[in-house]
Amino acid sequence: MFQNLKVLELASVLAGPSVGQFFAELGAEVIKVENLRAGGDVTRSWKTKGENEGDLSAYFCCCNWGKKSIAVDLTTDDGNRIVQKLAAQSDVIIASYKPGDAEKLGVAYEQLRANNEQLIYGQITGYGADDDRVGYDAVIQAESGFMELNGEKDGPPTKMPVALIDVLAGHQLKEAVLLALLKKERTGAGSLVEVSLLQTAIASLANQATNWLVANKLPTRQGSAHPNIAPYGESFLTKNGKRILLAVGNDKQFQALATVLGKPALAQQPIYKSNEIRVANRTSLNEILSLSIKQFDGVELASRLNASKVPAGLIQTVREVLETPAAKGLIIRDNEMKGVRTFVGTGFGAGHLLSPPHVGQHTDEVLKMIR
Repeated sequence: MFQNLKVLELASVLAGPSVGQFFAELGAEVIKVENLRAGGDVTRSWKTKGENEGDLSAYFCCCNWGKKSIAVDLTTDDGNRIVQKLAAQSDVIIASYKPGDAEKLGVAYEQLRANNEQLIYGQITGYGADDDRVGYDAVIQAESGFMELNGEKDGPPTKMPVALIDVLAGHQLKEAVLLALLKKERTGAGSLVEVSLLQTAIASLANQATNWLVANKLPTRQGSAHPNIAPYGESFLTKNGKRILLAVGNDKQFQALATVLGKPALAQQPIYKSNEIRVANRTSLNEILSLSIKQFDGVELASRLNASKVPAGLIQTVREVLETPAAKGLIIRDNEMKGVRTFVGTGFGAGHLLSPPHVGQHTDEVLKMIR
C-alpha cells in the first residue's frame, strides 16, 4: 500500500510511534530517530518487574515494529545535518515535541519544509501548539474527565490500564496524515497537521459528553454499568466462577435473555419492560439477574446467549484473549519476538515486519543512504 512512502519518526512513547508502526505495517519505510545522549526512546526503560535486561522493553515493542533506528544527537551540527538530509528525502514526518522544542532543535515544520515543500508534518502535543506543558496520558485522563467517569460508584477516580488517550491520539494523527496525503496527491501541496492529547480525549467522551450537553445529566462513576442502557456493562458470577458480561441493547434482547435464564415473565414486568424503566430500576434487576446467572455454567450460558442473539461474553485474561482465533491473525512474529499489529483492516496486503530495533541499530545503514 505504502511501499514507496518514506516516513521519518521524530516521536517517542506511544502516540507518535503507533502512527509510525501503522505506516510500517502497510509497507512504508520508517526511520526512527532516537536521542543518542538519552539512550533512545524513553519507553526502552519502562519495564515491568522482573523483565529481562536490554533496550527492547515490552512497552517499547508494542509500537515499534518494522522500523529502522538511528541514534543521533540533534544538539550537534552532525546530528542536525543528518536529520535535515533525511527530512529532505521524506514524505511524512511524525513528531511529538512539546511546543518550542522542535524549533530549538531545528526540526520544526517551517524549518524542514524549506528543503522539502511537499513535506507532510504530523505533530502530536499534550495541550496544543500554544501550551508548552508536557502531555502524559495519565494526566490527560484526569483533566479530560475520563478518570472522573472510571471506577466504582463509591471508589476513587481510576486511570484506565491502557494509555488509551495516546492510542486514540495516534488514530487521530493517522487520519490527519492520510487526509494530508490525499491533499498532496490532488494538489501537490504539503501540510502541517497537529493533534493534541487533550482535544483527542475531549472528542472521545462521546455519549458521556452529550449526556451533559443534551440531557443536562452530569456523568458520574458507576463501575462498568452503562448510564443509558440496562443491563449493559454489568458482569455476573456464574456457577463455575467465570464472570459473564451482558450488553443488552434493546427490549427484544432483554426478552431473549429472560427466556434463556428460564424467567420469560421477567421481561413483561412493568418495572423491567422497557430500557428506560430498566435503567431506573437497575439495582433490583441486577439482584435478580445475579441470582439467576449463578445457577449456570459460564461457558454454557455464554453459548446459549450468543445463540439467542443476546450480546454477552465471558471476561477473559490477556493470555486467554491472545489465544483466541481473532487474535491469532494479529500476532506479528519475527524470530522469537512476538507483537500485535496496530492496523486490523484487511485487503491491503500487509507483509512481514522486522522486530523492534535496538537503539541505533541501523545508524550506519541509514547514513550510507544519505551520503
